[in-house]
Amino acid sequence: MPDRQGARRPAAALLLAFDVGTRRIGIAHGDTVSGAAAPEGHLPATDGVPRWEDVDDLLERWRPDRLIVGLPYNVDGSESPQTRVARAFAATLATRYRVPVTLVDERYSSLEAGERLRESRRQGLKRRRVSRGDVDAAAACIILERWLANPHQFC
Repeated sequence: MPDRQGARRPAAALLLAFDVGTRRIGIAHGDTVSGAAAPEGHLPATDGVPRWEDVDDLLERWRPDRLIVGLPYNVDGSESPQTRVARAFAATLATRYRVPVTLVDERYSSLEAGERLRESRRQGLKRRRVSRGDVDAAAACIILERWLANPHQFC
C-alpha cells in the first residue's frame, strides 16, 4: 500500500527484534501498522546463545511475521567477533522457525538506549535504576525502529 509520498509500505506485520549480546539478548516487539516498537525484556545467553526453549516460548506467544536481528559492526564498518555471533543467531532463527530474518546495523544502539533510559529516569518516567537488561531491551527497540523507518533498505 502506498503512503502519502507514493512509496510502498510493507503489509501489516508483527515483528520481534533482538539485540544479541554474549550474556543477554534484548528483545522488542512492534508492528508495521503503528510503526512503534516496545521493549519485551531480555533472555540470558551464554556466548550469544540463548536457551532455545525460551525463544520457542517467545515465538509461540508472539507469532511474528518477521524477525529483526541487530548486526554489530565496528565504528569503521568492519565486522567483529560479535558480528559473527549475531549472524549465527540469525541463521539459527531462520532455520529453526522458518520466519524471515532481517539483519540491521546496530552501531551505537546500546549507547542510544542507555541515554534514553537515563533521560527517562531524570524526567521521573522511570523510577528504578537502569539495569543492563533494560538497556538490551531498549537497544532492541532502537534496532526495530531503524527497520521500521526504512524497511526496504534492509530487505
